[in-house]
Amino acid sequence: MRVMDRETVRLLVDRFGQRYSDLLGIRVEGGESGEVFKWFLVSVLFGAPISEAAVIKTYRCFEGRGVVTPRRIVETGWDGLVEILDEGSYTRYDFKTADKLLAVMGSLMANYRGDLNLLHGQSRDSRDLEERLKALGKGVGDVTVGIFLRELRGVWAKADPRPTPLVVLAAKNLGIVESEEPAKAQEGLKAFWRESGVPGKAFVNLETALLRVGKDLCRRMRCGQCPLRPGCPAATSSSA
Repeated sequence: MRVMDRETVRLLVDRFGQRYSDLLGIRVEGGESGEVFKWFLVSVLFGAPISEAAVIKTYRCFEGRGVVTPRRIVETGWDGLVEILDEGSYTRYDFKTADKLLAVMGSLMANYRGDLNLLHGQSRDSRDLEERLKALGKGVGDVTVGIFLRELRGVWAKADPRPTPLVVLAAKNLGIVESEEPAKAQEGLKAFWRESGVPGKAFVNLETALLRVGKDLCRRMRCGQCPLRPGCPAATSSSA
């Protein structure tokens, strides 16, 4: 398997690796409960098949109205949540997402006093943490949990999610991993970063970059538009 060169690795993380929490000004690295919850809200929004721009706009609408705590979401009610979601261009999934938010926030408040740090503290290990998050309500699945926990690596000791399918797709195309099996792909990604990591960047920057590339380029087979094409094994072999 041909592996991409170091310049392509640097281009990958520099061009595509900005964490979504940083983009939104959410300071998860301190582990403060309010900031962690804001990122959880964004992760729930990202759980629907909707564009990055629409999620960012919708979160800004929640933020602008001060609806960024479990209690405020519950107090806003279904009609109010639908109004915010529609304002943020989330119209296709507004009813379903309003239902999901109310159920998940109600469960979070009832079981963990609205504090995700408490949920983490009560988890036995990484897998138990993921199961507790999914148990908060229907609609919090593997994709949402993966998005949420990815940016909590190094903040929560038990945050160690396996890569999502889009991350694996991009990693395979770029020659970083061979296996599509999540656990093996995770091992391969970590080994690659230990060997080829970019100074000043973190593993989460690699994962985030791969997610963006997988979602916007690899999945849509837009090799011709990809700035990584000259150093991408998949693109090179397909044009040979």
